[in-house]
Formats: sequence, structure tokens, C-alpha cells
Amino acid sequence: MDALFAGIEAQHYLAEADTVPVATFSCLQNNRVQGSILAGSRIRVVQCPLHRRAVRRSASSSKEPPKRIIPREKSRETLKIVRLKTAVVEGNFDWTFARIETDEGIRGLGECFFAPGLTAILRSLEPLLLGEDPRDIHRLFRKLQLATSGAGSVAGIVYNAISGIEAALWDVLGQWLGVPIYRLLGGKFRDRVRIYADCHGGEALESLDEVLRSRPVQWESIGPARPARDYFGEAGEDPPASPDDYRRQALAKRAEGFTALKFDLDVPGTQGFDPHNRVLSNRDIDHMVSLIGAVHDAVGGDTDIAVDCHWRYNAGDVVKVAGELEPFRLLWLEDPVPPNNTAALKEVNSKVRVPIATGENLFLFEGFQEIISQHALSVVTPDLQKVGGLSVAQSVAQFADVHTMPVAPHNISSPVGTLAAVHFCAAIPNFLALEFHASEVPFWNDLVDGLPKPLIQGGFIEVPENPGLGMTLNEEVARRYARRGEPFFE
Repeated sequence: MDALFAGIEAQHYLAEADTVPVATFSCLQNNRVQGSILAGSRIRVVQCPLHRRAVRRSASSSKEPPKRIIPREKSRETLKIVRLKTAVVEGNFDWTFARIETDEGIRGLGECFFAPGLTAILRSLEPLLLGEDPRDIHRLFRKLQLATSGAGSVAGIVYNAISGIEAALWDVLGQWLGVPIYRLLGGKFRDRVRIYADCHGGEALESLDEVLRSRPVQWESIGPARPARDYFGEAGEDPPASPDDYRRQALAKRAEGFTALKFDLDVPGTQGFDPHNRVLSNRDIDHMVSLIGAVHDAVGGDTDIAVDCHWRYNAGDVVKVAGELEPFRLLWLEDPVPPNNTAALKEVNSKVRVPIATGENLFLFEGFQEIISQHALSVVTPDLQKVGGLSVAQSVAQFADVHTMPVAPHNISSPVGTLAAVHFCAAIPNFLALEFHASEVPFWNDLVDGLPKPLIQGGFIEVPENPGLGMTLNEEVARRYARRGEPFFE
């Protein structure tokens, strides 16, 4: 076996015109991950005409010419990181990009979940990456993790930064090998990924900054100025959300081809008398039921419906809500209680007949281990832009699969983060649906090039087959909507 692989260099360093022995290729195909990588790469198995004739004459002929392995021509043996650059685009949230640049000209792109001071964290991490080989993804993840351990790297916004960097490293590796990221994750279970539309409260979501405070942005339709307000602040004077608004939004999104929709329950008219005590009145619960009832009446015959509580309520009241919503056979009820309270989450999940979903505010495998093993939830919803990256998310998905739980990633990102999630969703068996949160952002599709537009067609995204993420960032569009005061890949 050693002699068989003697001419093969590490990392499948082979070029488009490489010749690989059939036995070698079969050996690699038997390995799940390596076989998946080779299946989508540019490596070809070739036999010369003379050899084919010899095989037809006698399979056991000792006069067959030996097959050759031709190593890839390359500019250098190593690949090194030379820069880490950042940019921030104002969508309905801050879309923060981390770009890894290498000495061979390969540039990998990743997206981070928003956070206060995020680009400063990314700049602080750059010296740890300079001169490193970007193909050593797991080792570099550990290096970043240990370097930030004094800052509490068991969780927290440092992983928003690390997640974006890790995705960019996968993009580099995919481009260097000439294969899409899903190949590096073990291959795909599906050719397209189901997308569910987050319909908010029946109307467009305002653009929110890094501390969830509303702000004006240049792409919003011109209208009367609205004062800035905190998303989790005091209840305002807005009129109660209307069942008609929910119905109209449901019909509009269903007409776009979405087969799954999610609506907020924590909207005006359902926030209780006191916004701080997590208590719902019967009137609040009745209004929630009227909102989701309108959606179900409009599209419930052929569309899955999920709801989101945004961890605002207490366990007892959420159990009441779930009981009232049970006739609508919801896809899930999301974030019913604060994410750090496993006991409350388990109480809710054990008392209701509606699937409970959570996970967007959890970090690393350790953040999910207890709630999955104790079956404190039914649907796992990690956010790939903050959980720690694609590798961490894959370990969470595998553990969830052992416990027969589907995975429906939370996703509020631009097309960059969304496509990274698409590769992940294609590569796991227990995928349910991926969130789309930017229906109101008019330039969302324009941010990337290299793929058919619109990216979401008939409620699905086709899994890219191009190397790496499978697209390029349209920097002209990104710069047009860049956040003022932030560097733009400088």
C-alpha cells in the first residue's frame, strides 16, 4: 500500500491533468470523506489506449504498462495567510465579512454574526493567522480558541468572529482543491436546500444595529421618520398586530414558492401589562391564537407554519400558548424561554405536543450537549455565524441525529453566510429547513455573483458546485451599502 501511494502528496495535491491508478482511486472512494472530495474534484482516472487493449486481451497479462501518477505543477509547496480584512454592510442587520488572503492569491470569504466591537476583535485575531497555512482549519480554530481563552472563550461574541474566519478558511481550501465546501464536509444528501421565510410580525422588519436598536438605512423606502427604539425596550404605542397583516404576508410568501413560514408571537398586542415579568394574560394568548389562526386559514393546507417567542415568556405561560396553538400542527415553537435555562426548556418540551426549537444563542458543541441529551428540545437551531463555524455545527448535527432530532439553522445573514449554511445543510442527513430573514432588503441577491438569480427559487436554494462557497462578492454593491466608519477590506 505504501508503494501504491508513494507518488501522491498530502492534501490531494493533484492537478486537472493528473493520472491516478484505478486501485488508488477505488481505495480513496471507499473512504467517505476523501471519496467525497475526489468525486467533485478535477482528478481524473485515465488509461492509455494501449493499456485498454491489453486489458481486453488478458486481465492478468504481465506485460501491461505501469500506470503513472503525475504530480500537480504548483508555484510552491506551502500556502500562507498574508492578510485578514473586514467589511460591514448594512442590511436589516450588520453583515460583517471576514476575508482571508493568501500568498497564492486565493481569497476566502466568511460572514460573522453581528456584535458590538466585532471588527476590532477580528483585527486583534489577525496576527495569530499571519504566516499560517489556511488548510489547517481545525488547528487554527484551536489556536484562536486558546488565544482568547482569557477572554472567556467557552462562549460569547469572540465566536462570532471565529465563526466567520473558520468559514473563510473552508472557502480557501475549497478553492485550492477545486471542490465545493460540501465535498469537504463529506458530500451531499440533497441537491437543493429548503428555505423558510421569516415573516416577522406580518410587516417588514426595521434595520437593527449591533445592539438591536432600530436605525435608518439608505435602502429603506422613503417614508415618515420613525424614532430609534430598542428591540427589547419598553412597549411602544404601536397598534396591535393585525390578523389581516399576518394573512397577507402568509399569502405573499406562499406565492413566492416558500413551503414553510415563521411568524413572531412577541408583537404589539401580545406583550402583557408589564414587559419585564415574562407574564402573559389570557387576552395576550387569545391575540396570539388569532394571528396564527389567520395564517393557518390562509395557507395551512399546504404550508408549514412555525412561531417564535424570542425567549420573552415564562415556562407556564408558554405551555398555555402551545396548547392553544396545537390544532394548527406547527412545524415548531421557537425559543419559548431564556436560552440559558435548561430546566425551564425541558419543562416546556415535556408538557406540550408542539415541537420546541432553540439553539441560535448557544455556542460550541458543549452548548448543545445537555439540552440534546436530555431531550429538552425537538428541533435544533444553531446559527452558523456564531456557533463556532461549520465543523462545530456539523458535530452538533451529528449528535442531534443520534437523538433523532432535525436541524433547522437560524440564519439572518447575507447571501455569503446563507450559502455557507447551504453547504452545511446539504451535508447533514437530519436537515429540516434553513431560515431566510432578508425579504425586505432589495439588494440581497445583488451582493454575490457567479450563481443563478434569484438565489432562492421556488422556496429552495440549489447547492453550488463551484469551488469553495461557489460565488464571489460583488464589491461594488457591498461598498454602496457599507456601514460608515467601518473599514472596507482595507
